[in-house]
Amino acid sequence: MHLVQARVSGRCDLAFEVLRAEARENGDGGHERVSDMVARAPVAVLAAVNADFFTPEGGTVGPEIVDGRVRAAEPRPTFAWRPRSEPWVGVAGVTPTDVRLGWSVDRDAGDGATEAVGGFPDLIDQGGRVGDLEVGARPSFAAARHPRTAIGYDSRNGVIWMVVVDGRQDPYSAGMTLPELADLFESLGVDEALNLDGGGSSALVVTGEPANRPSDMTGERAVVNALALVEDPTACAR
Repeated sequence: MHLVQARVSGRCDLAFEVLRAEARENGDGGHERVSDMVARAPVAVLAAVNADFFTPEGGTVGPEIVDGRVRAAEPRPTFAWRPRSEPWVGVAGVTPTDVRLGWSVDRDAGDGATEAVGGFPDLIDQGGRVGDLEVGARPSFAAARHPRTAIGYDSRNGVIWMVVVDGRQDPYSAGMTLPELADLFESLGVDEALNLDGGGSSALVVTGEPANRPSDMTGERAVVNALALVEDPTACAR
């Protein structure tokens, strides 16, 4: 199990950015390892994890907003951030004109600030578990132990937790069920939490170096996007 803690309350120099895999030559979405996305990021990345579930064509399953530009709009569970706002976790509302998070982002013009990634399912909302965490509907996904990636927010203390759990590697690590993942977040005092893509996609990079043990025999899997915690000391003067 790997945990990254970031106290974001009152820290204007810390931010979240969505990193995108390099597009293919034809302009379609691509696939890339998280460590490679971090290596070419234009800002200092403190930590990054794989983010949303994705399609073979390089698209995200859920919403995606990068540098304030809406790249995908789907009514799915979402983690969103913008400067000088509290991080937001919930189900994105989608209309023909905007994407509604804790705030609204115009689908055409964007807002120049919001970063958002999708996941599934929403684990904890306002301090309570969300339903049965998909155990009844998707037992092989939710009730079985797998590698997991997730993010949670402790709003009382202004702390974000980025979590990666290795799995499918007995006796080193078997992984977690979604209820076990919710248990972990509850023990950390988190009141908002979202499960991200897991399995062979689960990856954590800290200060530029891989920090977990991916379950694929070939190592870190190429994915579509990543969520990065970045440091920008100049942001406080903006």
